[in-house]
Amino acid sequence: MNRPLRPSGPARIRLASYNIRKGVGTDRTRNPLRICKVLAEIDADIICLQEADRRFGSRASVLPPVLLEHHSDYVAVPLDVQGDSMGWHGNAILVRRGMEVLSHDIIHIPYLEPRGVVTATIATRLGPVSVFGMHLDLSGLWRLRQARVIAELAAKARAERATVLMGDLNEWRRTSGTLREFSRHFAVLDCGPSFHARAPVGELDRIMHCASLTLEACGVHRTPLASTASDHLPVWADLKIVRKPPRSS
Repeated sequence: MNRPLRPSGPARIRLASYNIRKGVGTDRTRNPLRICKVLAEIDADIICLQEADRRFGSRASVLPPVLLEHHSDYVAVPLDVQGDSMGWHGNAILVRRGMEVLSHDIIHIPYLEPRGVVTATIATRLGPVSVFGMHLDLSGLWRLRQARVIAELAAKARAERATVLMGDLNEWRRTSGTLREFSRHFAVLDCGPSFHARAPVGELDRIMHCASLTLEACGVHRTPLASTASDHLPVWADLKIVRKPPRSS
């Protein structure tokens, strides 16, 4: 699906996940402003980013605060990590300017190569929503271990409030143990192939939600700009509230 129409009504929110490949596009040019333009096309309320920081050196953010301030409607959730970084191991969460971030944290997970998870609870039109952003390992064994840890932590959050998980799972197989771990607690959406951006065949980027939310629509954001800005296409979902999660005893 190409550029999605903005959901109408107060009871819906749009979420998106986007591996921005450190701002380097399929033309091998680093262009952070181009990423901001893709974010504007998607028009989501909350966006989880992967590869949002440089890999080496100071690991500075690909999207500096001044760029977001002047060329987007978003602010980064403060993760209290390295001063110049936006994310944690490249994972970041953007929220539409004016939305209140109620809490935020970073999560350490088992890894073969440096990986981490970011999480935040955000005040939305649906009430508080907990968001988990991730970029899983290339190794299937480590992906499974990571998925198990993340799914269990997110399952605890869903007992208190609506919960969504998003990110680049690096998982090619629909029947994988990784997706089975997540599907024990969450609905795994079929947004469509998002990698490689010029000829997408792999459903590597995923959005998952708890039973307190229901899907209105979802898809892959494929436009000429998005097909050039990164080697991944963004995925998006419009969700609305079904019921309040039960309070844990």
